[in-house]
Order: sequence, then structure tokens, then C-alpha cells
Amino acid sequence: MSDITLAPRAPDREISGESLPTRVVLIACALVFLGLFLFLPLISVFAEAFKRGWEAYLTALADPDAASAIWLTLYVAAIAVPFNIIVGVAAAWAVAKFEFKGKSLLVSLIDLPFSVSPVVAGLSYMLLFGAQGYFGPWLKAHDLAIVFAVPGIVIATIFVTFPFVARELIPHMQALGTDDEEAALTLGASAWRTFFTITLPNVKWSLLYGVLLCNARAMGEFGAVAVVSGKIRGVTTTIPTQIEILYNEYNGVAAFALASLLAGLALVTLVLKTFLEWRYADAIAASSHR
Repeated sequence: MSDITLAPRAPDREISGESLPTRVVLIACALVFLGLFLFLPLISVFAEAFKRGWEAYLTALADPDAASAIWLTLYVAAIAVPFNIIVGVAAAWAVAKFEFKGKSLLVSLIDLPFSVSPVVAGLSYMLLFGAQGYFGPWLKAHDLAIVFAVPGIVIATIFVTFPFVARELIPHMQALGTDDEEAALTLGASAWRTFFTITLPNVKWSLLYGVLLCNARAMGEFGAVAVVSGKIRGVTTTIPTQIEILYNEYNGVAAFALASLLAGLALVTLVLKTFLEWRYADAIAASSHR
């Protein structure tokens, strides 16, 4: 038998695919890009917000119109997020755990808000519920208001934030499979008990991750809300639309004061997102080894 000569192991530089100078250059380019397009804008927002000191900052936030915008933003999120939790969990459970006709259509409908511009979504609601829309005359006759009122803002926010919960749950539920649920049902557990004691605890981290993204988008949504709200100051303005109004009026301190709230929300979301991604990855890894 002829001798077999083993090829020498490639150095770490070749295994990694890139040399050290190349990696340094790529990392430096990424840091420069993040600094110019992410960190500097955030720093400038806070710098402009506090340019005239804490007193001017707090005065801007205490303005009745600003306070109304903050309250309305929280109110809309408090309705849209729980609604999307319930519907998103139900949709994800149906897609991941059952086979039925129209399943691919349901998945496409879940993704629809991702492919439609929020402005187009707002215009579609105007077409349906506006004064000249399909249901406009009936709504007016019954003294009901959808657009240019809080219900329209809630509906538009629900539409643009709907996919976040379902889209985080579906792959996790599919990775878990149905073995645990089938075992529980075999042992006599009801469908609801199986869901609350088996399915839901197994996907809690991906659910929290989806809720976090849903809430951040709900509080920062502008396009669809700007169309259906009419931007009536102190009545239908949320934080993003109030920022636009103030900035167009050259009231920079007040505009950036409100913008700092959204920037702060973004930073908190980033920290929580990183934590939940870590726990989410652990949950996926654990499920794959079961």
C-alpha cells in the first residue's frame, strides 16, 4: 500500500477567508458608516433637543399639543399591539401547526403590509372610510368617524404592524414541530390547555421579540397615520406627525425634544432586541437538539 501524505492544515488566515488587514479595513468601513449614518444623527437629535437647556426641553414636552401627541401615541400602541399579539399568535399557530387549504394565501396576507407602502395603505383607508369613500355616506349618516379620527389611526397602525408578531413566531413554531402537542393531546389535555402549557411557553422569547418590534413600529409609524389622521393639532397628531408640524413651523427645539423620545425608544428597543435575539437563538438551538 502506498503512503498517503496528508495535506498540511491551512493557516487560520486562509480558514477565515480574509487576511487581517482586509478584516481591519472592512471593520473600519463599517464603523465609519455607522458613525456617519447612525450615531451622528442620534447625537445631533439630542444635542438639538437640549440646545437651550433642560427648562426649554421640559417646556416643549409639557406643551398641551405635545402632551396630546404623546398620549395618543401610547393609546394607539396600547390597542394595536395587544390586537396584533392575539391575531399574530393565532395566525402563526394555524400556519405552523396545521395543514389546510389556503395556507399559502394566509402567509401571503401576513406579509402584505411589508410589500405595500404605508402611504398607499393610508390612501386605501381614505378610499373606504373617507367622506367620498365607499362607506363614507353611511358613516356620516350614523355620525361615525373613522378617518381624521382616532379609529382610523388605530386601524392604520394595526395594518402596518401586523406581520411582526406572526413573522417571528412562525419559523420558531415550525422548528419546534408538533411532537409535544401530540403527546399532550394523547395524554388527555384539551387543545386550549395544550396551547397555554406547551405551545406558548416554548415560544415566549420569540413572542417577546415580535412584540418589541411591533411596539416600536406602532409608536414610530408616520406614513399611514399621516394620511388618515389629517394631522389635526392636539386631536389626531401622534409623536411623528407632531414632529413634522413643529419642524415645518421652524420650532426646532420642540421638534427635536419630541424626536428625542423616539430616539430614546429606539435605543431601548436596540438593547432589548439584542437581549431577546440572544435568548431567541438559545431557544432555537435548544429546540433543534430535542
